Amino acid sequence: MNRRRSGCPINLTLETFGDRWSLIIIRDIMFGGRRRSFRSLLTESIEGIASNILADRLKRLTANGLLWRCGDPGHRQKAIYSLTEKAIGLVPLMAAMGSWGLRHTHASPELAIRARILEDGGPQMWSRLMEELAHIHLGAPPPEVPVLAGMQSAYETAVAGSTSARL
Repeated sequence: MNRRRSGCPINLTLETFGDRWSLIIIRDIMFGGRRRSFRSLLTESIEGIASNILADRLKRLTANGLLWRCGDPGHRQKAIYSLTEKAIGLVPLMAAMGSWGLRHTHASPELAIRARILEDGGPQMWSRLMEELAHIHLGAPPPEVPVLAGMQSAYETAVAGSTSARL
């Protein structure tokens, strides 16, 4: 039996994730397209997650129904991690956390760009993003207006501007 500290919905939500690493992993799969392998999640995380923590959180997220794992048909020792409908439903929470971070932290401009786009786009953009994630991760029909490519392009532009400003 999995014992909960309380029936408070905020507590239960936090217990589902476990800790900050779980949200970072979901963020990387949701916005960074890092779902092809354990190795890509490990090496491409800018926060530098340890392999034992990553392995534990992937198991926890899978057990809690936020991710599903299947074998990679192109490589039998690799796995593909996909967001579940439950995880895709976190887009508004991730957008709200990003908005809060924009206002109350000193986020770097290049890493803040996705949060700014989601904040500016509001709930309509969040819905379109959720449709696109459902297409990518669950095989739903493609969205009429994709969101991720524009977010990635804005991020790459911000990184290029940041790099040239340092030179």
